[in-house]
Amino acid sequence: MSLYLYAILQTDNIELVKDLDLQGMNAQPVQFYPLPPFAIAYSEAQQDRYLASRSNLITHETVLESLMKAIDPHQAVPLPLQFGLVVDEWEEVQRDLLIPYETKLKELIKNLIGKREVSIKLFWNQNEELNLAVAENKSLQQKRESLMGKMLSMDEAIEIGQELESAIEQRQQAIIDAFINTLQPLAHEYAEGEMLTESMIYNGSFLIDWDREAEFAAAVEDLDKQFENRLRIRYNDFTAPYNFVKVDRDS
Repeated sequence: MSLYLYAILQTDNIELVKDLDLQGMNAQPVQFYPLPPFAIAYSEAQQDRYLASRSNLITHETVLESLMKAIDPHQAVPLPLQFGLVVDEWEEVQRDLLIPYETKLKELIKNLIGKREVSIKLFWNQNEELNLAVAENKSLQQKRESLMGKMLSMDEAIEIGQELESAIEQRQQAIIDAFINTLQPLAHEYAEGEMLTESMIYNGSFLIDWDREAEFAAAVEDLDKQFENRLRIRYNDFTAPYNFVKVDRDS
């Protein structure tokens, strides 16, 4: 029997979640297996590999979020495991993860107690921002107007292109700096993610005190007003703390 793994808990946490009625991958019941001092949330795997489909990802996240809701965050935190982790036997989990990284896993749990990960993704309309950048820069505006209707040389095209690119980059960085400078002081840790679409200009995660989420959300709303609602902000205030649960295999 193969096992699909969702999260690492402390053995004491089993009492808090043992009565949860959760369905995991392939509608299999989520169970809890003690491997003191830890316990593993798992279900019986019906496949050797799981594709990162929307349905599978939602199932994995739903299990993690249900565990997080069932456990008082001021007492304990489930450590999320990566999507698609399938093992053949418990000895493999002990050998490759729990025994060699026991100290690190305990440190991670201790660090996360009473905290939560929140994430912010910023999107903009680049064409609109470019027009605003030109409108606010008289020198650039005059240069662009002087070149309108003119057959540009290669050097002229490169020069104006570079100036426009620099203007949009400066505008983007000013927005990013404003968000980081305002929000990072409210967080214990901070991590940046990859840009997922062409219109995305920022992707950041913050580890904050659980009880300061309202304050953090208000700061995000103030930033939205500061930029006159030009940004599309995707804010997630309840997510598994993937960005702050990392085990260095060389440690």
